[in-house]
Amino acid sequence: MTPMQQLAEQVGFHSSYIDCYGNNVNANQQALKALLTAMEYNVDCDEAIMASVNELQNSTWVTLLPATQMLKSEQPIYTAWLSVASENFDKKLGWHLQLESGETLAGEINVSELTVFAEQEISGVVYKKLHLVLPKVAEGYHSLTVLVGEQTARCHLIVAPKTCYGPNDAADYRMWGLAAQLYSVKSDNSWGMGDFGDLKNLVAESAKRGVTAIGLNPLHPLYINNPGHISPYSPTSRCFLNTLYIDVTNVANFDSCATVKKLVASKTFKEQLAQANNQEFIDYPHAASLKLQALELLYTDFISKHLKNNTNFAQQYHAFVAEMGDDLFELATFEALYEHFRKIDEHAYGWKMWPVEFQDPHSVVVEKFKVDNAERIGYFQFLQFVADSQLGAAAQQASSDQMPIGLYLDLAVGCDGSGADVWADKHSYVFGAAVGAPPDAMNTLGQDWGLTPINPVALQEKGYMPLVKALRSNMRHAGALRIDHVLGLMRQYWVAPGMAADQGIYITFPLEEIFRIIALESRRNQCVVIGEDLGNVPDGFGEIMAEAGLLSYKVLFFERWQNGLYQRPELYPEQSMVTVSTHDLSTIAGWWTGNDLKWRQDLNLYPNEQMGIDERNARVTDRQQLLAALEFEGVLGNDELPAANPATMNPQLSRAVQAFLAKAPSRILLVPLEDALGLDEQVNIPGTIDQHPNWRRRLPYTINEFWQHNDMQNLVAVMNAERPKGVS
Repeated sequence: MTPMQQLAEQVGFHSSYIDCYGNNVNANQQALKALLTAMEYNVDCDEAIMASVNELQNSTWVTLLPATQMLKSEQPIYTAWLSVASENFDKKLGWHLQLESGETLAGEINVSELTVFAEQEISGVVYKKLHLVLPKVAEGYHSLTVLVGEQTARCHLIVAPKTCYGPNDAADYRMWGLAAQLYSVKSDNSWGMGDFGDLKNLVAESAKRGVTAIGLNPLHPLYINNPGHISPYSPTSRCFLNTLYIDVTNVANFDSCATVKKLVASKTFKEQLAQANNQEFIDYPHAASLKLQALELLYTDFISKHLKNNTNFAQQYHAFVAEMGDDLFELATFEALYEHFRKIDEHAYGWKMWPVEFQDPHSVVVEKFKVDNAERIGYFQFLQFVADSQLGAAAQQASSDQMPIGLYLDLAVGCDGSGADVWADKHSYVFGAAVGAPPDAMNTLGQDWGLTPINPVALQEKGYMPLVKALRSNMRHAGALRIDHVLGLMRQYWVAPGMAADQGIYITFPLEEIFRIIALESRRNQCVVIGEDLGNVPDGFGEIMAEAGLLSYKVLFFERWQNGLYQRPELYPEQSMVTVSTHDLSTIAGWWTGNDLKWRQDLNLYPNEQMGIDERNARVTDRQQLLAALEFEGVLGNDELPAANPATMNPQLSRAVQAFLAKAPSRILLVPLEDALGLDEQVNIPGTIDQHPNWRRRLPYTINEFWQHNDMQNLVAVMNAERPKGVS
């Protein structure tokens, strides 16, 4: 093993992986070198590399305490561990626990009285690893400080449960919900795209029909001053909200603000609003310009009438700002800087294109900018406050309507490298690398998602706080949270700077500790967790996820035997969320008619013509197998079969597919609105950007209209027969 391979092993990089075809793929050595360099290791020569290897190997011995320790709350005795050098074996040890509650605990013991569980000699010094028994403390995030001789060390001490809050905790029956791309939802009050007011209306109307959950695309902030950046899975931060989802007409001071009422009543504005609302595809820059004109006026009104008079509205704002603290202030500062530099250069798409002195969030020039632009920074804090209030109102509507899950939100796998989270905390990220996925049948060249990966070493050094903040923010108003690409919490596929996606390398993450963090936040927020576990799943991962109380993510298209036959619904695990499709796959109507294959052909997404021919031929068999499964389950009769040549969708097939899934023991079933309405176009085609209208399609019906649609009425009838609310 070469020195570089030794270093890679210490860091956690995999030497190889098994691809989706069963082939062993060895790590590309140039990619490995580039990734180690991105992690700030010196790989210029073997001597420097071995110095890093030795440092990593010895670090747990020569350091009194590790950066973070995880205690299992179910254990009868809590023990932390430490490493003590021989010169301190006869000393006293003092410990101090700072609890999350603010309470402090302390104690003292002779080092010689501690239990030894390992011993190692390094450079002539003997080190012993010892167990320190601590008092039982509450679950949470604490701090342990230890003093031995002249040495003092501190570590994050986390006490966490084994399992998440589960669907059985939320309700004792099988539930169903609707999945919506919020931007696509529309009403008579929309301003060019769906908003939180539409969401509240969707919740209220859905609850009347027995719906128990509303699943949503990620709601993370993108770049408000670059509304053309639209993928919800490429956020600037995972800890706040996309403020373009604000329902402007529902901001607290909208009705009392004369200037905004005048703007909205003007002929020009009405014409612009009508144009935005009448388009098939969302024009995000146009919608943003309309919303921001009004929001600017509302903020000015807020300052003059509310902040200065300390009204109830202002007090709520101050409370939110205090609760969100430095994280909100940093996001708002980033937004103000982004706006500032975009005015100078419209191509300045992120902090990497700013002057060097502005790339440090705590530099002298940035600190001065914060003072000089306090009011503008306040504007972006105000937008987050309004967005949070409106999402909270939708969640409260779900609670009032007795939806046991309510909002089902989505946590993206990472952040855009040019955004706020990376700018504010560069040490926690591996700059230049990108998270992605290896080649598979759907993406033969692999995938580079353009998301900057978090450094697993830095994650532990920070007591998992970057992850905790993301979870906490997204569970704040949610009854369920889907974690996108949950496999990345065990191992992530990293694409090296400047290299192709098929040359990526896997790196290990501390899965057991991460799952306990998720369980802790899940229970604190009473939020069910679903892990999106599609793709190249390592052996045993499903069992690990189930033991942690996460629900598996089951998609009809993929739940098939090797011979292609569909698995019967009774074989789906109870601890799962089931759905026909996802935002990256075709709708059932599009799949049946082959619309997805037509898109792949038209966009040249096949590496060769034969693959396209093979897929089209295979689809004929796929359709027959689906019909066989539906007939076997008794949800589709011979007189209800759709036309197969040419393949034509009918309402009976749409109803039958959902009835098939509804029979599964899975605790949650989610139906995308696109399937509920029999639409044939999919939300997103992976591997495309502008070639396909990804993330821009609007639903063809308003919220009030689509309940009258035949497919939707069939769906509601089927679900209330198979999964009636409140019936176990």
